Amino acid sequence: MNPETPQTVSLGVGPVSIAEVVAVARHHARVSITPEAIAEIEASRAVIEALANDVRPHYGVSTGFGALATKHIALEQRVQLQRSLVRSHAASSGAEIDAEVVRATMLLRLSTMTTGRTGVRPVVAETYAALLNADITPIVGEYGSLGCSGDLAPLAHCALAVMGEGDVRVAGELMPASAALKAAGIEPVVLHEKEGLALINGTDGMLGMLSMAITDLSALLTTADLSAALSVEGLAGTDRVFAEDLHALRPHPGQQVSAGNMRAVLRDSGTIAAHATNGFTRVQDAYSLRCAPQVHGAARDTVDHTRRVAERELQSAIDNPVVTLDGRLESNGNFHGAPVGYALDFLAIVAADVASMSERRTDRFLDSNRNGGLNAFLAADPGVDSGHMIAQYTQAGIVSEMKRLAAPASVDSIPTSAMQEDHVSMGWSAGLKLRRSIDGLSRVLAIELLTSARGIEMRGEKPSPVSAAVIDTLRERVPGAGPDRYLAPDIAASVELVQSGALVAAARSVTELH
Repeated sequence: MNPETPQTVSLGVGPVSIAEVVAVARHHARVSITPEAIAEIEASRAVIEALANDVRPHYGVSTGFGALATKHIALEQRVQLQRSLVRSHAASSGAEIDAEVVRATMLLRLSTMTTGRTGVRPVVAETYAALLNADITPIVGEYGSLGCSGDLAPLAHCALAVMGEGDVRVAGELMPASAALKAAGIEPVVLHEKEGLALINGTDGMLGMLSMAITDLSALLTTADLSAALSVEGLAGTDRVFAEDLHALRPHPGQQVSAGNMRAVLRDSGTIAAHATNGFTRVQDAYSLRCAPQVHGAARDTVDHTRRVAERELQSAIDNPVVTLDGRLESNGNFHGAPVGYALDFLAIVAADVASMSERRTDRFLDSNRNGGLNAFLAADPGVDSGHMIAQYTQAGIVSEMKRLAAPASVDSIPTSAMQEDHVSMGWSAGLKLRRSIDGLSRVLAIELLTSARGIEMRGEKPSPVSAAVIDTLRERVPGAGPDRYLAPDIAASVELVQSGALVAAARSVTELH
């Protein structure tokens, strides 16, 4: 947990931030609930209890669910109604979802509870907080949510654990929820009217994935600027195209940030200076070098758009029915995941395109017809050695998959619940494929940085101070150029340095990057 990561997140009636979602999901920050939020929860619960004996039907209080909403449920069956809802909806399948996604999902459902708009009792919210603080993570399979009527199956698995049923992990160990709650001194919750429904109607899973994706891509786009700049240097390119006045002619904010980052990395590069003065006659560099700020900048602006979407969603109280501010219980469609699903799909496009450009820069290093005088494939002894030939194959395989992952999930819809739920968002699926795409981007950039560092060193001229700091950090884990060796460990080490932020941190020890 870095010094800027909150160690405790206090949940009130207002929204949590993206940083707070990440702190709880990834870094196991503790959560607490404010007295103001408890008061709002109690007030909305009073509305539900007042309706429990009403002769008129109220969805989720005295009726069934979905296509069964017309069926009246007798008072003595309502606890069973809520229990049956959660059990039947906890129907996921497939590989386990990462714990950070489940923790984000639970936190965001809890955050909606603390707005006081769901009608649950305080004990329900307090039990969610207790599970998070005890590091009890429900088991959720990858399939089960269509991103409409909430992330139903994932949220139901979380609710099932709060009831003391199903399976969970505690510090990585698989065990029954009943045993985990007992060991932690947490009393399982018996759900009352509407509470089961309130625990499964939300965009929390996809929103959690969006919050983490925004965090990850923000860091990786700075890494992409860094890797592109090192490639310009290693390929004996020019930094003139990154001049501030040129980018002011096209005032996209992200483009200007990326161009500024590349200028900062390339400042005082002896490599570039040598080729600017020794009669080198290339008029302009290839697009993958020259247009990096335009592509990376467009990616930055897309991330900023999705950040605004996420921040609006974090302010939302999503439930159906919902207790309004004036005390009405109203059905609505706010659980539809379209806004979040679109944002997740936009980011998959961004990740694929940035990776595609990175792979093209790597390929240029390996082609002796295009790399400005370096050995073919950056091999120590071309023919005997293959250099980085197959590292680029690895990049190409990842990029190809990322292009497939960029096909939007949100354009699909399969009707469910006897045609009651006849249009769904597929936002959960968009989130899952984006997570794989972000992992792919980090690997593609890591291979480019391995390659550009090797190219700069093989060129034998003085790199920029930033490039030198980055290469020094890389060389602490990965040896420099030489005869072929087992390459997978070098790639793995570079991936770890990218994903941890260590290479960007090395650059920032010399200059400011955004």
